[in-house]
Amino acid sequence: MAKKSLNLNLRKASTAKKDEFYTQLSDIENELRHYKDHFKNKVVFCNCDDPRVSNFFHYFSYNFEHLGLKKLITTCYKSQDMDLFSEQKSEKAIYLEYTGDKNGNKVPDPEEIGIQYLKSDGDFRSPESIELLKQADIVVTNPPFSLFREYVAQLVEYEKKFIIVGHQNAITYKEIFKLIKENKIWLGYGFKGGAGHFINKQYEDYATACDHREGMIRVSGVHWFTNLEINKRHEDLILFKNYISEAYPTYDNYDAINVDVTKEIPVDYKGAMGVPITFLDKYSPEQFEIIDGLNRYSILDGPTEETRGKYLAQVNGNPCYVRIVIKNRKL
Repeated sequence: MAKKSLNLNLRKASTAKKDEFYTQLSDIENELRHYKDHFKNKVVFCNCDDPRVSNFFHYFSYNFEHLGLKKLITTCYKSQDMDLFSEQKSEKAIYLEYTGDKNGNKVPDPEEIGIQYLKSDGDFRSPESIELLKQADIVVTNPPFSLFREYVAQLVEYEKKFIIVGHQNAITYKEIFKLIKENKIWLGYGFKGGAGHFINKQYEDYATACDHREGMIRVSGVHWFTNLEINKRHEDLILFKNYISEAYPTYDNYDAINVDVTKEIPVDYKGAMGVPITFLDKYSPEQFEIIDGLNRYSILDGPTEETRGKYLAQVNGNPCYVRIVIKNRKL
């Protein structure tokens, strides 16, 4: 019941375009500590953040010298109220530029931060925001989940490096999956337990009592997506199970075996295997090749003359959740 209610909650957020879930500082710190070497002498752009309340701005401004940044730029939508949930009623948006400590106290004081007004509403798609994007080396933020396709497409168009928060369901989007298959985007180190707590007072939190946090919403299946090189993606998944035909049935309408759990990928199977989307958290491109994604149809190709009317991710008449089709490169 709780999971169903949360999914409904997320659908409401997507429909209403109100899914700005503000990220905790602890989650930002836990992820970005793995990327320290990437930031030296770089311009970082947080383009979905009100810098006065954003933990992304807090992290980068207070760690500016430690990371060796060149410049920090943040933009926010047109809300000018200090209240995080001000409903964006103001007529003007702002952007801030910070180039480091000037008075030696290692604190980003207000007089050291350049505040400027934007002519537009501060949307990441606006011409002003795009001009700021062009200055950036790395984009780091939590974009609205409902606009994830469009947001990533913009980053790819302008050839930007990035570390952003998204939901694992984005893996099933054709546009995102294609980038994953082509090794142009991958998963970062992730949130503890595969779930994140975000500051958001607009929706009821259906987390269990032991995991409930006041003023926050718990979202399962959230990830960090990036195109910055990290050690994790070059670590082989340790396999230990041998292939037995009875344990790994083939799909009814697709030539591949089904593997229900990532850790049960057989060590000795040379053919195509359908694995859960959670596999991507352990994916190494040196160890595995991604071939396609299966739902009702191919994620990449959609329905074709051969597959129309068939359910590809199905075993013995029972549909599976989305599967990623892989092959072991080392066999």
